[in-house]
Amino acid sequence: MKHFKNIAFILVGIVMLASCSKKIDALQADPNRPTNVPPGLILGNVLTAVAGNGSYGTLGGLNSWNNVQNWNQYFCNNYDYYGNNIYSWTNGSFDPYLVLKNVVQMEHEATAKGAGAINPYESVGRFIRAYYFYNLTMLFGDVPVTQALLGSGNPTPSYTPQQQVFAYVLNQLDTANTHFATLIANNDQSLLASQDLFYQGNLARWQKAVNAFRLRVLVQLSNKANDATLNVPAQFANIVNNPSKYPIFTGQADDMAAQYDPTYLQYPFNPTNFGSIAQRNNMASTYVSALTSINDPRVFVTCEPAWALVGSDTLQPAQFQYFVGASTGLPLSIMYGNASANLYSFPNRKRYYSTFVGEPDVIIGYKEQCFNIAEGIERGWVSGNAENFYKTGITESMKFYGIDITQPGFIAYFLPPGKTSTTQVTPYPVNFNFNSYYAQSAVQLSTNPVTAIQQIVLQKYIAMFQNSGYEAYYNWRRTGVPAFQGGSGVGNNGVIPIRWAYPVSEQAQNAANWKAALQNQQFSADDLNQKMWLLK
Repeated sequence: MKHFKNIAFILVGIVMLASCSKKIDALQADPNRPTNVPPGLILGNVLTAVAGNGSYGTLGGLNSWNNVQNWNQYFCNNYDYYGNNIYSWTNGSFDPYLVLKNVVQMEHEATAKGAGAINPYESVGRFIRAYYFYNLTMLFGDVPVTQALLGSGNPTPSYTPQQQVFAYVLNQLDTANTHFATLIANNDQSLLASQDLFYQGNLARWQKAVNAFRLRVLVQLSNKANDATLNVPAQFANIVNNPSKYPIFTGQADDMAAQYDPTYLQYPFNPTNFGSIAQRNNMASTYVSALTSINDPRVFVTCEPAWALVGSDTLQPAQFQYFVGASTGLPLSIMYGNASANLYSFPNRKRYYSTFVGEPDVIIGYKEQCFNIAEGIERGWVSGNAENFYKTGITESMKFYGIDITQPGFIAYFLPPGKTSTTQVTPYPVNFNFNSYYAQSAVQLSTNPVTAIQQIVLQKYIAMFQNSGYEAYYNWRRTGVPAFQGGSGVGNNGVIPIRWAYPVSEQAQNAANWKAALQNQQFSADDLNQKMWLLK
């Protein structure tokens, strides 16, 4: 994982725009200083970063099959040349401030070109501020906010306490919702659709994403539900109970998702790299066990069987006992040997290696929203039928994987031993009855709220496979579900970290504020095991 620049450098981040967009570079009179850049072009650059596909602001590798999905314990690297499973968070990233500086510039350019104080770029900008400050505080704890984005640049910003960061995030989202409502009522169509890679200028869909994201933030504050300043339960109920004021997702068509492209942004796993990396990434036990322990057929869509376990039973490989992942904490030497012996499941060859577009990378999704509302109901924050939302989240996830729950089964596709091309996958029929699946005591939503929340979080973890950024990790850190696996393979003395350390350059160039932040949080050191306010 790369090392990162300090805030002093980050606060001149708009200069980086010149190297990130050919379109913007062409408009610059001074190659070192962009002037008169249309806000729509800056928007395209910023949203590319949000999607995890830019040159900065990617929060450590958010897109499919990247570092974050490895740290979510969905899959493992088994060969050091291609990566490892260490939570290499020492001296984490402040590079999202580069994106945020570009947001400031985008907002300035919009008003400079005649837009009102309330305009689409300002409203989307509020969401992006909330998105990055949410992730920054979730990863570090206290972070610079109030002094971080001053127009003249501040090389030594103070750190804002985490509670106040969350208050800021929630306020930005609430204001964004109000402003989007105003713009929609005025039929504003000034957002450049060609640069809006998520919603193509559709403000109504942006408004839904804002409120779905706000529900996510509130759920992550479950340990602070009694905080009088944030008033989490009331905010949550206000959104769920007022759909006309706070519209939220009504289906997966509303998802904020990044779609891969066969030409410019190919899916990370595809036919061209199948021969070089397909054996270097096997499935993680945390994910595979989450599925097999509840006889969940989604494992037959996302994984291959461990063929050494199948043995001679090649006519019926779609059986749960044949699907096994590796412990993320294993040393690579052991994992590599086992993977080479076909003792582990690999990513499904047909789904993940046969095309260049793969599946969408969902940033914020309807499935997650269903589980978040179900959890809010179980926590007593809002009235409603938690089971309905819970079941909808499950069935929508199955739909995402092409499993029609009205049918008695589906076809799974695996690449048999000895076959070397994704064109050689073989179909295998799978019998599946959703009612029987749901009738399992481990799946049917419990009447005990504590158990029910664990079930909800587990199903959300399954649905977030290869999407939703750090949310799977954040939910594990908050609830312990599912049980992440430590060991020497994860680094940090075998313990899963609970935060990032601040960038090392902060110690030299913003030392006074860095030290004050550690002291204010009662950290004994700036390491990966300190407990931030959110977790206390």
